[in-house]
Amino acid sequence: MAHALRGRSAVVGIGTAGLGEAPGRTAMELLAQASLAAIADAGLSLADIDGIFAATSSHAFPTLSVAEYLGLRPRFFDGTNIGGASFEMHLLQAALALDAGLCDVALICYGSNQRTASGRLVSMSETQWHEAPYRPRHPITAYALAASRHMHLYGTTRAMLAEVAVAARQWANWNPDAFARGKLSREDVLSSRMISDPLTKYDCCLVTDGGGACVMVRADRARDLKRKPAFLLGAAGAHSHRSIAQMRDLTVTAAAESGPRAFEMAGLALGDVDLVMLYDAFTINTILFLEDLGFCPKGEGGRFVQDGAIAPGGRLAVNTNGGGLSCVHPGMYGMFLIIEAVTQLRGDAGERQLPRCEVALCHGNGGTLSSQVTALLGSAATVTQ
Repeated sequence: MAHALRGRSAVVGIGTAGLGEAPGRTAMELLAQASLAAIADAGLSLADIDGIFAATSSHAFPTLSVAEYLGLRPRFFDGTNIGGASFEMHLLQAALALDAGLCDVALICYGSNQRTASGRLVSMSETQWHEAPYRPRHPITAYALAASRHMHLYGTTRAMLAEVAVAARQWANWNPDAFARGKLSREDVLSSRMISDPLTKYDCCLVTDGGGACVMVRADRARDLKRKPAFLLGAAGAHSHRSIAQMRDLTVTAAAESGPRAFEMAGLALGDVDLVMLYDAFTINTILFLEDLGFCPKGEGGRFVQDGAIAPGGRLAVNTNGGGLSCVHPGMYGMFLIIEAVTQLRGDAGERQLPRCEVALCHGNGGTLSSQVTALLGSAATVTQ
């Protein structure tokens, strides 16, 4: 039986700013511009916002900074930061606050000028004492360990990993907002510079600027606003470790816990999902999450993605915006999973629009495969059945 929170709140506005490169703009400016765009998209005003949910890699007290910059005095706020999965968790937290009447209009927001401010990857993953002697390069060392272990146990190959990057690029080529477009073959991925064995340059996400935001309200109000609402059907999170050295099994993430709980809350099954948005910081992520969420058995993810299975025209639509590998990845990517899911549910994705999209799964990842949050969004048809 579905949870009482199912369908009681919805995303009614989305916005982005400075995707790719935004020279001269700060992280807060990008966050604010995306927030204003999302509020306008919902047909609301800044004065309507009385709930703030934010996490950034630039601000120690994100909700304080956001409220001050936007000139808001929110009734409810939460700055939970579990890395890139924060924003999927914020969907659930905002739904709880809205349902309890603690706020009426919730803003979930993020911004980073990571690319133009530093020109290189900035990691929030502090080295743990038991890892320090090995001088890891975080976060990629951790993901390379997971990839190596998966290859050892299940026969996964670098060519299978490359299929993930190629599929992402094919989707990106249909997305005018994607930062990396153009031809990318499996051979291009395999021959690109090795960064952390077995992961090459094209196995790694982009380093970009970008701001993203969404606005949530209760379902009764959502139906009266100007854009098609995307209803929150279910969401759940799970932790497994902080340091990769403490991960019990490098091939099994806490998505195996968050996924089933989110589906139970939504009263849905895997076969109901039309779109799968996965946090693809590295190609191994997509394979691990497809397995742990149940789309294929453990160990079969590499074979599952072969032959264009998750590319345009494949059997499962995965990361239709191009993902973190080819669309955008400004440090913490989870917000952009939500934005693409809402875009597809509205039918606004242009050339890459799926012929049917009633249920979208967003799966966020934080730290070094540390935090996992699964959220299911649905169209109006999913809450009127």
